[in-house]
Amino acid sequence: MNDRRLDRRSLLKGAAAMAAAPLFVPATLLGTGGRPGANDLVNLGFVGLGGRGSSLIQSFLGTSGSRCAAFADCFKSRREKWAGPGRKVYADLRDLVADRDVDAVVIATPDHWHVTAGLLAIRAGKDVYVEKPIGHCVRNGQVMRKEVRARKRIFQYGTQRRSTAYYRLGCELVRSGRIGKVHTIDLATPNGREGGSLQEIPVPPDLDYDLWLGPAPKAPYTKDRCTCFGAYFIYDYSIGHMAGNGAHNLDLVVWGCDPRGAGTVKVEGKGVVPVDCLFNAVHSWNVRYEFAGGLGMNFTTGQFFVQFTGTEGWVRVSDQGRLETEPKELSQADPGTLPVRLPTSGHHAQNFVDCVKSRKDPVSTVDDAVTSDVLSHLGDIAVRTRRKIAWDWEREEILGDAEASRMLERPLRAPWTL
Repeated sequence: MNDRRLDRRSLLKGAAAMAAAPLFVPATLLGTGGRPGANDLVNLGFVGLGGRGSSLIQSFLGTSGSRCAAFADCFKSRREKWAGPGRKVYADLRDLVADRDVDAVVIATPDHWHVTAGLLAIRAGKDVYVEKPIGHCVRNGQVMRKEVRARKRIFQYGTQRRSTAYYRLGCELVRSGRIGKVHTIDLATPNGREGGSLQEIPVPPDLDYDLWLGPAPKAPYTKDRCTCFGAYFIYDYSIGHMAGNGAHNLDLVVWGCDPRGAGTVKVEGKGVVPVDCLFNAVHSWNVRYEFAGGLGMNFTTGQFFVQFTGTEGWVRVSDQGRLETEPKELSQADPGTLPVRLPTSGHHAQNFVDCVKSRKDPVSTVDDAVTSDVLSHLGDIAVRTRRKIAWDWEREEILGDAEASRMLERPLRAPWTL
């Protein structure tokens, strides 16, 4: 990590910020044993204040037991938008993470920053809410999982469908065996985007561009790079919607029919990788997964849905706001009669706040997050290598393919490290 010296100027700046803001007491000082008490406010810090980050702030403003207290973004206009009484704003996320008044950090940066920012927060003793996907390579997620568990931090993943009743019921039906043994899973998610200017232009004065890049490779600034499209669809920062949007339905696959276990999964697929433009993440794809035990999964682009098909019927959930089943009466099942019940949450942000206090795992755990992340990255690697790859769930390695194995991690630009 970048170990900066705290000079006199920084100290004076920090002291001035503290004097300007009304005092708020961190919940970790009020609770027992360094943990927030049941009646304490959890002071939240937000890193990444663009479109997704702003939506999360609005969601957390509606929670009980929390305070939106600190905000960091390398765009000056974005962070100043949230300035006000009782709030602190920071240009550098490291200053927010170092703030002892902040109990938990909500991360909605571009994908390539998720793990680096999350590890900074975890190692500073903060709990974390991390937007999906976890990172832009497999190894990032594995390091995140290790640190969350070793340091006993609370982790919530931004897969909000776990806090929606009909998605939960659909997965409970599958887990409860109401469609027999599952043999096929079909899922689709919207595809990516092509285009994006490669022409270098001056960096706007509003932006600390070097900090925006952070651990990613140095690159010329263009008008499309530091936008939500650039963050989602440039391979240096993301693998596109295969993970960025696919994380939602791959997470439902894990929730409804966990494919982990001994043995391997074999993955092959075809897709479009744009060339001669800025947006070069996989644009569209058709990927086939073959799990141990005869379970097959087909992942492609299109309107969002997940369908589990078993020996006695099927369950389909989609963004059309409904649960479809065969037999049809399954969709009207009373959840209380099902032998398998999944964790219940009616509000994703509130679930995180409540678990920061209770020290219980939220509805979206780091273990499941890493599993769904691995599935998306295996799909991306299969498309890019144009051959079948095999992943060993127990060893967490690609078997017998050195080129594909190298794609499981990415070097970080100095001085950033994991």
